[in-house]
Amino acid sequence: MDKDLLSIQQVRDLIKSAKVAQKLYSTFTQDQIDRVVYAIVQEMKNHYVDLAKKANEETGFGKWEDKVIKNKFANEFVYDYIKDMKTVGILSETDTVTEVGVPMGIVAALTPSTNPTSTAIYKTLISLKAGNAVIVSPHPNAKNCVIDTVKLMQKAAVAAGAPEGLIGVIEIPTLEGTNELMRSKDTSIILATGGEAMVRAAYSSGRPAIGVGPGNGPAYIEKSANVKEAVRKIIESKTFDNGVICASEQSVIVEPSNKEAVMDEFRRQGGFFLSKEESDKLGRFILRPNGTMNPQIVGKDAQTLAKLAGLNIPSNVKVLLSEQNTVSKTNPYSREKLTTILAFYVEENAEKACERALELLENEGEGHTLIIHSENKDIIREFALRKPVSRMLVNVGGSLGGVGATTNLAPAFTLGCGAVGGSSTSDNVSPMNLINIRRVAVGVRELSDFKKGSDSSNCCSGTTVNSEVEDMIRRIIAEYRR
Repeated sequence: MDKDLLSIQQVRDLIKSAKVAQKLYSTFTQDQIDRVVYAIVQEMKNHYVDLAKKANEETGFGKWEDKVIKNKFANEFVYDYIKDMKTVGILSETDTVTEVGVPMGIVAALTPSTNPTSTAIYKTLISLKAGNAVIVSPHPNAKNCVIDTVKLMQKAAVAAGAPEGLIGVIEIPTLEGTNELMRSKDTSIILATGGEAMVRAAYSSGRPAIGVGPGNGPAYIEKSANVKEAVRKIIESKTFDNGVICASEQSVIVEPSNKEAVMDEFRRQGGFFLSKEESDKLGRFILRPNGTMNPQIVGKDAQTLAKLAGLNIPSNVKVLLSEQNTVSKTNPYSREKLTTILAFYVEENAEKACERALELLENEGEGHTLIIHSENKDIIREFALRKPVSRMLVNVGGSLGGVGATTNLAPAFTLGCGAVGGSSTSDNVSPMNLINIRRVAVGVRELSDFKKGSDSSNCCSGTTVNSEVEDMIRRIIAEYRR
């Protein structure tokens, strides 16, 4: 049988099983759900290294040592954040309004090749914590490591009392199979993390979706910043798993007053500034002819990138920097680069730096992430008020800061970009994004309360309501706000 047809049939079977399993799982108490989630977490603690190595070997992206950290983050760090969440049953209750957590049903969890095993763990945990079933759709270039990850979670979940079929994985991943999953009337919500085309497909599927587009985070080193610390954090972030996290820095912006200090510090810590000729050589490898990022560069260290472009660089170089003064879709350095390459811009003052950061975000990455290194609270506030991003990180590296590892943001590998970025949420996605809340409201007023003292004929004719009614409405609004 044709591979595409096999994939479609497998998806239909997975959805059928997940629907039955979720119906039973929806009767579980919070304690029962928490036991299932806990069992998965305990099992996955034993597999950080082997899954990291499998992901690195299969995709060729990043560093397995850093993928170990990501697996641990997606498992233990996420669990510590969600373990005490109340997600099903009565969430809150007052005399007049009761909120009830209701699972959505089946979550379609699309996972990228850049963070395959960690994303599969994270999306499974938050889906199950919210009382949902989950079907994982792996990127074809990372299918084996994701399948292995999901099978481990399936076994642990069933051993803890979860019904068979609650966690599924597409073992024959194709575009047609993924589309079948996204378009199914039984799919309740799609968690789409990956390329721009895939996110667009999720939003056009006809099913509810939370999608994450590209990041293109500028990092502004403002003149009051501690240059040594700022550069250290940027290099650590950009070299973590060789830059494959979408919240990682893509450009550095400085001012003339600190340009030389920043450049010297980058050189001291492993940065290499490319000449115009070298920038042109490397730039030809960053984008494909269709304008998308070249997979050859993704998750590669600086030495590998230099060899690819035929450049000679010192053996201690960690990050390649290219001085730029333009921003466009055709300038590869002003786009998202999930690798160890940074654009470098010099702007005459904070206002111009702000404008350049805005231009970079509008070029690509609106709604995603911006980083600022500064001790000037007024400038930090000004950036916070003006930038079209869902997370602005202050004096911290972008990669781990954006996902909530080195900040107090919700720990997540799905980073909402808000309406400006074409996303349905600006949150770091958690179980609370995967439940519906049923509100039970008790009557507290009568229609007659609104009629007291009013002349219905005047009211209906559009004439001004008398002052007595206006006073009554003000009292009701004041009471409601309390």
